[in-house]
Amino acid sequence: MSTSGKIVAQSAQLIYEGFVRYNENFGRVTARARKRFETRDWQGVQEDLVGRVELYEKSVRRIVTTLQKNLGPRVNDRRLWNDIRFYYGERVRNIPDAGFTKTFFNSVSRRIFGTVGIDPEVEFVSPAPEEGSAIDALRLRHYPCWGSLQEIFVTLLREFEFQVPYLHVEHDAERIEREIREYARIFLQDFGDFVRFEFIDAVFFQSARAYLVGRILQQHHVSPIVIALENTGSGVRVDAVLLSDEEVSIVFSYTRSYYFADPNSVVGAVQFLHSILPRKPVDELYTVMGRLRQGKTERYRLFTNHMNSTDEQFVHAAGDRGLVMLVFTLPSYDLVFKVIRDHFGYPKTVKREDVIAKYRMISKHDRGGRLVDTQDFRNLELPVGRFSDALLDELLREATLTVHVQGDQLRFDQCYIERRVRPLNLYIREVNRNEAQAAALDYGQALRDLALNNVFPGDLLLKNFGVTRHRRVVFYDYDEVSLITDCEFRDLPEPPEDEDVMRPEAWYFVGEHDIFPEEFLKFLSMDADLRELFLEVHGELLTAKYWRDIKAMHLAGAAPLVVPYARPALPAAARGKREVA
Repeated sequence: MSTSGKIVAQSAQLIYEGFVRYNENFGRVTARARKRFETRDWQGVQEDLVGRVELYEKSVRRIVTTLQKNLGPRVNDRRLWNDIRFYYGERVRNIPDAGFTKTFFNSVSRRIFGTVGIDPEVEFVSPAPEEGSAIDALRLRHYPCWGSLQEIFVTLLREFEFQVPYLHVEHDAERIEREIREYARIFLQDFGDFVRFEFIDAVFFQSARAYLVGRILQQHHVSPIVIALENTGSGVRVDAVLLSDEEVSIVFSYTRSYYFADPNSVVGAVQFLHSILPRKPVDELYTVMGRLRQGKTERYRLFTNHMNSTDEQFVHAAGDRGLVMLVFTLPSYDLVFKVIRDHFGYPKTVKREDVIAKYRMISKHDRGGRLVDTQDFRNLELPVGRFSDALLDELLREATLTVHVQGDQLRFDQCYIERRVRPLNLYIREVNRNEAQAAALDYGQALRDLALNNVFPGDLLLKNFGVTRHRRVVFYDYDEVSLITDCEFRDLPEPPEDEDVMRPEAWYFVGEHDIFPEEFLKFLSMDADLRELFLEVHGELLTAKYWRDIKAMHLAGAAPLVVPYARPALPAAARGKREVA
């Protein structure tokens, strides 16, 4: 082999071995989730969540540094890198989850060249995650139905065992059978005809729950089944049996934290999940599995394919104009693009670096079903001719630090991309009265859930919240978000003079982290009836005591954890507080 050939081989091997080390470290962190669940170490779960998010970037930086040292001036030799790419691609072709190895290669090459847009000479162009179907390679546990569902689920629970024993296996199995039969009787056409149950041969851990993920096969129908397990401290029990598309979609939502699961084929697991959740975008399934970079790759690939199938233009997203972010969308696709403005409108006082830090913080935090997952894209290019005149003018006028015209492309140095939801302030004006009441109450529940996850939104205006297709209220504007434990919740002091309350500015001292919940009422831009209903159910949110109590629980490590499947019947006031774990 020539000297040049050796350099190509050694460089390709270095990148591949860097991916293998990353994948092994990812697996080790993921495997700890079982022990965390068995010992009820929820703080450890959060630490591992952060550590695993940071792992990919650290691994890429390590390989980039080594290549720069080994190759010296040739590290930017495009012809050499084209040879490395070809050599690498030949050797990873058709191996399990090959797309992951190519995505890792691209991350390295893009970092070295500072690639803008796509560069097919030195990276794999939109690498598909798998050449061919991977679901057949996924290890499943099969349970043919011979009549007794209870026997099936006794067997299943005993096969998925933990160091902590189950409290009542037979009772749990009987409950699962009862719920399946009742659901099938009401919602499934061939309700009594169960052929087989199939479950992924891996436990999915998230926050304080473990999930067994499967599907029900009938003669003419396939439907999801997810069994949620809780470690009560005295033993493990079945906490919920999720059977509807909506319930299962929510626990695999883009507003939930990433799972800790180690199936033998990640691509196969994603294809399995997509078979029971066909409306769930594949890119989101990669992301919720913790494979964030592959999720970004798939999101870009799928969006580019869609954009090439239509000639419509990017336009301003629906909702009020943002003071910090300029937000646009392609109307036919369920994404929004967010770009930081050069200057923020009054009364915003945050700085650009503060906004970036807030979004980075949320990317590593337990989102608890109420925070939209946001992906940070760098050096993104989109055709300049696909932007409406009004949008293009505003981008080039108000985001000059980020947006540049490069030939026929519009380059974004940084752009946040997330799922599009309907702004809450618009939603409650568009729907019927019952739906508006449900949304107003779920807005309050969202604030409660965020608080239990140690998150204070900062700006509580309805325009900063949105409604998903499952009618759940979520938060998506992170420029003023804070940890509850960093905030000081104060009661409004009594004014010394009556005229003090008429002053436009605060007559009392307000510290940097001071928050006065009694002032939240000004953010409730609802009509009088909705406001009255909100206050009837969630009035304590306007008291400093409520927030101080939540903060004290966090500081003591005693805050209850929100589970995604306990949904109260709204708008019954007695059920205003969601069940927590």
